[in-house]
Amino acid sequence: MSIALNTPRRNTPRGLPLAALTLTACLLAAPLFAAPMTDTDREHLLVHFEMTTQMVAEQVRGLSPARLEYKASPDRWTIRQVVSHLAVAEPDYWREIQKALKAAPDMKDKKSTSTDADIMWYGIDRVVHTKTGGGHEKVDTYKDLDEALGKFQALRATMIEYIRTTTDDMRAHSFGDYGNVIDCWQWMLEISTHAERHIQQIREIKNDPKFPKN
Repeated sequence: MSIALNTPRRNTPRGLPLAALTLTACLLAAPLFAAPMTDTDREHLLVHFEMTTQMVAEQVRGLSPARLEYKASPDRWTIRQVVSHLAVAEPDYWREIQKALKAAPDMKDKKSTSTDADIMWYGIDRVVHTKTGGGHEKVDTYKDLDEALGKFQALRATMIEYIRTTTDDMRAHSFGDYGNVIDCWQWMLEISTHAERHIQQIREIKNDPKFPKN
């Protein structure tokens, strides 16, 4: 995942996706959890992770092999390749955040270069496209959709349980493996907003005029 979070964002988004509206509604009704993570931060992560985990499965459910392997052009990914990418990338992201949280807290001396809203917009705004690297472009690692989806869902269960139960102060630790410094809570959210971008990519594939009818 290579992200330019300093890209100017629209202040008044039009046609905000239903998923984002659902997330907002869920947050307003969120139950409270204990410190050190604030109640809002914990529930925000939890709702977003549960949302994107469910949406990936919903987007690929019942698709025929022809649909899973459809390419709008030679340089585009198939739906199966998108899911394979998530299954390859998220274990790396999870290892990176665990490593960052083991280091000494250091955000008192640093300032995040992105706001929480920037992280949210990364998942919503597909106007700015970024090039995948770091080995995560190996989208044929999983040739079988069920295997890729199973790997993705298994790790998501681990990450969601971590969010539910952790006592880590994620805001106190910095994360800068991809350039600009953000805090670990923001990086955790970005793992989920990264998946949200690819959910939108799947929808774009489905909306292509030549996408197979069955």
